[in-house]
Amino acid sequence: MIRRRAEQRVLRSLSEAPAVALLGPRQVGKTTLARAIADQVTGSVYLDLEDRDHAARLTEPTLYLERQAERLVILDEIQRMPGLFEVLRGQIDRRRREGRRTHQFLLLGSASQTLLRQSAESLAGRLIYDELPVLDALEAPADRDRLWIRGGFPDPFLAESDEAAARWRLSFIRTYLERDIPQFGVRVPAETLRRFWTMLAHRQGGLLNASRLAASMDVSAPAIKRYVDLLVDLMLVRRLPPFFANVGKRLVKAPKVYIRDSGVLHTLLGLATLDDVLSHPVVGPSWEGFAIENLIAAAPFGTVPWFYRTTAGAEIDLLLQLPDQQLWAIEIKRTTAPRTSRGFELAANDLAAARRFVVYSGAEEFPLSASTTAAPLETAMAELAALSAR
Repeated sequence: MIRRRAEQRVLRSLSEAPAVALLGPRQVGKTTLARAIADQVTGSVYLDLEDRDHAARLTEPTLYLERQAERLVILDEIQRMPGLFEVLRGQIDRRRREGRRTHQFLLLGSASQTLLRQSAESLAGRLIYDELPVLDALEAPADRDRLWIRGGFPDPFLAESDEAAARWRLSFIRTYLERDIPQFGVRVPAETLRRFWTMLAHRQGGLLNASRLAASMDVSAPAIKRYVDLLVDLMLVRRLPPFFANVGKRLVKAPKVYIRDSGVLHTLLGLATLDDVLSHPVVGPSWEGFAIENLIAAAPFGTVPWFYRTTAGAEIDLLLQLPDQQLWAIEIKRTTAPRTSRGFELAANDLAAARRFVVYSGAEEFPLSASTTAAPLETAMAELAALSAR
């Protein structure tokens, strides 16, 4: 089993709040992580709300949960029983008033507008949100190209062949479109949403132009924005916002859009092997998106990701605003001979970035200028991860 770095973070959050919501797409490893946590907390109770027998225990949820008062209760696929949020609030508040040790709840769910709205309304001030992304290059360091091509969902990453991994991802996409998304009450034909998802894949890392996408699909611009919102809520797409700063420059204001998992991106484009990807025009944007997801996953909790671009051409692929407000400027290159660009240096100077990297696909760290370092992806990630451990 691959040990997830999020495990210690979730355990720490459980010591600080009565409830933790661990969100992520299906099959990302939430249940495996929750069971690993349960093994460390004596007497933990795990309920999968997609299992009828488990769900039946919550026919009278207040009575059941009161009996588990001193235990960690793990509720998987919490969005299946939205009425539980109000019950959980009552349980937490009652024990707080009585001055007794409060319940601990670990809530697992596929991110959705419904889940976020209900949990925010019922458990405000009682809940810490956390996200479990796909496997990253520090969790699966043995073969970076394999992780890039297959993506970070555990099953395809560990599959016996690229072909088996591709079949898994095809099934994953089909299941989301035909079963999971309709369960959230979204009335969009599966074929329409697949076309849109594929169009985003062809535009990996591009600026979001809702009007142009709407014209291509013969739908309205507001419909395009709803589709993007849905895929962002499900943690399948990243909408990377532009950084706004009073630097006396004309800045690009549209967000950039990425398919978050590189393996899903490749499957949407019909690519299954390293050779397929290397010979396709998406190779650069794919590597950029892969690096962005890995760097964000390694960054300290509370880091805000941006990109920065002026109309004059100064650009930073990924700008990380750390919890202490320090800015890290990162340029991403799929090359073994990285160079720093004038546009990147100008942009980093505009923002007085504290750390400056060109993240590339090689294996050695070395200086490119007095202020900028060329670094392998794992090296930059490790430096970010070290900040989390402080």
